[in-house]
Amino acid sequence: MQLQPVLDRAVTLGGVPGILAETHSPDGIRFATAGVADTSTGGKRLPTHCFRIGSTTKTFVATVLLQLAAENLLTLEDSVEHWLPGLVRGGSAITLRQLLNHTSGLFSHTDDQPALSTKDRYTPTELVAVAMAREPNFAPGTGWGYCNTNYVLAGLVIEAVTGDTLAGQLTKRITEPHGLTNTYQPRPEDESIRGPHSRHYTRLFQTDPAAPIHDATEFAHTPFWASGDMISSAGDLARFFGALLAGQLLPLAWQREMFDTVAAPDWIPDAEYGLGISSIRLPGGTVWGMGGAIFGSWSYTYGSRDGSRVVSTNVNGDWADHPTGSPLGIVTEVITTQLCPAPR
Repeated sequence: MQLQPVLDRAVTLGGVPGILAETHSPDGIRFATAGVADTSTGGKRLPTHCFRIGSTTKTFVATVLLQLAAENLLTLEDSVEHWLPGLVRGGSAITLRQLLNHTSGLFSHTDDQPALSTKDRYTPTELVAVAMAREPNFAPGTGWGYCNTNYVLAGLVIEAVTGDTLAGQLTKRITEPHGLTNTYQPRPEDESIRGPHSRHYTRLFQTDPAAPIHDATEFAHTPFWASGDMISSAGDLARFFGALLAGQLLPLAWQREMFDTVAAPDWIPDAEYGLGISSIRLPGGTVWGMGGAIFGSWSYTYGSRDGSRVVSTNVNGDWADHPTGSPLGIVTEVITTQLCPAPR
């Protein structure tokens, strides 16, 4: 199936502002786009454009934590209490593995929006405090629930183990050695996107087609931190996931740990979740990667299990004019056109 018609339909029928996709395969690199980067100027989306990647941040954070485990600086069965004493109620019963695969049972701080609307910036420990003010959703290890607080804690563990900032570890371990020049974790005070980028448009995740559209290109991102505040480009994401899937970022044993999935009910259809990475069963096979949604940006990067084929796609809006009200169906169709049939 051709890619361009899918992108064109996303704009003409789905009503999204703009969409781009970049595919890396043995045949080379292919970039395609439809719609606009800026509704006021009509400028096109470009391969160099950066965007907020939302929860795809989690894959970067999990990779760093697994590298530390591979270096015997921690174990996945360490408790949260061991590394962050006194920070998490019941932390002695929650393991680092349970943070990474969302089986900790903790309440997600981003589900308490009133608590996150009292000021512009939050520290990671303040985000944890928001979660601690609410009861857990289930006992550790007895269920599955997507929880952004899990990755805030994972980021804090990385800082406790290394004595460095999370941003510093992401740079030293991933972005710098792998030439990901468009990928970074912004500073708390930096609410803009550096370098060329598309505008980000949001309906504040409202499904009503008449909901007002806001420009969210610049906004306070600290409520997301290690769970979703990174910025990247389609090319960088394709390179990162290609390297990760091909075993270039983790020793084989630790890559297997990352890809050991659990059921993820009521999340993405036909998906399972590993340690910061997910699998989706599509008609042509199973693909591996991660998606991310944040105000004004919806991204998906998935590839074949061996990393030989990877596609990264982004919509610079967080809605689509179809029954789900989101671009989920659109980005899934993009992945299907580029990766199926895929190796199982």
